[in-house]
Amino acid sequence: QVQLVESGGGSVQPGGSLRLSCAASGSIFRFYTVGWYRQAPGKQRELVARIISGGTTDYTDSVKGRFTISRDNAENTVYLQLSSLKPEDTAVYYCNAKLGGLEVWGQGTLVTVSS
Repeated sequence: QVQLVESGGGSVQPGGSLRLSCAASGSIFRFYTVGWYRQAPGKQRELVARIISGGTTDYTDSVKGRFTISRDNAENTVYLQLSSLKPEDTAVYYCNAKLGGLEVWGQGTLVTVSS
């Protein structure tokens, strides 16, 4: 069973950048579809970006052009580069990995965007 550990969250000013990491255990991680979700206070969890095993990516409209998802299969890690951050990006960001009927969540990492 794959296990996920997120890191890289923190507090930044509007316009700033962060890079989130999702490190996985397990040699077959490269076959998983990995998504970054976020949940702001009082709101539902939403999919932010997703990358499939072949490298194809997709993003929710509100982050297109600002966030970039990538994966390093040699390091068993998926990254989410957050740029041009806005206060509305404040949330707990979760990594999710899916393969067939398997689904795994990380513990989340907090991103706070505030002046």
